[in-house]
Formats: sequence, C-alpha cells, structure tokens
Amino acid sequence: MKKLKLLVIFFTVAIFNMGAAYAAEHHSGHGGGAKGGGGSSAGTCGKPHLGKFLPPHLATAAPESEFSFLVFNIDKPDQIAVTVKNIPVEVTSEFKDPYYLIKGKLPASLVNTAARINIRVRAKSPHCEAEDGWLLKISDK
Repeated sequence: MKKLKLLVIFFTVAIFNMGAAYAAEHHSGHGGGAKGGGGSSAGTCGKPHLGKFLPPHLATAAPESEFSFLVFNIDKPDQIAVTVKNIPVEVTSEFKDPYYLIKGKLPASLVNTAARINIRVRAKSPHCEAEDGWLLKISDK
C-alpha cells in the first residue's frame, strides 16, 4: 500500500514539474524575446530581408549603370537608405506583393574602381533593422 501512495505522489509531482517546465519555456522573461513583452503583437516586427542583388556580387558594371535588389518585410520604402562607396544614392521603389523592388544607379564619379552597394533598412527598434550589400567592379566606361 505504501508503494502505491509513493507512486501516486511521484506521478503527481512529475506532472506538475512538466507543466512548470512547459510554462517556463514558453513564457519566461516576458520581454526578453524578439516580440517585446506581454505577448502583444503591436510591438512586434519581422526583420527585413534583402536579396536578389543585380548585377550579382563581384560583377563588372559601367559607371551610371542600374542596380536593383528586393526587400521583404518592410512597411514603407522610405525606410531604405542606399550608399555606394559612402556616396548616398537615390533609389526608386515598386511594390510587388510581398516585396519591394528597389532600383538605383551607380554614381558617375565612380570609374575604374570597386565599390560596395550598402543597404540599410531603418526601423523604430534596432531589432527590426537590417543591413546588407554587395561588391561590384566598376569599369572605366
């Protein structure tokens, strides 16, 4: 009889510990995660994704030639800032659900050099920002 009571107590304690472990795994911190705090979706963000860089990485391009890339998971295209070899570049955007197609032109002053197209997506929270880019060889015309 004592073994049965001991087994029931052991089983009950094990069940409570599993519930506590599950709750700790899914609710610990309330705010330490990417979603902010309290489970509210108002403060959440999805990190922007950048891709499909054209011309591709390490390709050779002429001065003033066009480049483009895709940006997923942003609200407004004015969040995007583009520089080429630290020179700000004006870009145009076109929404093509679910992404933005961003286009720009290489600066005319960059001739016979290599340059990085650097993209920065700004946001209210640093967790929601992104930065990426790629390197091109710019010909002499």
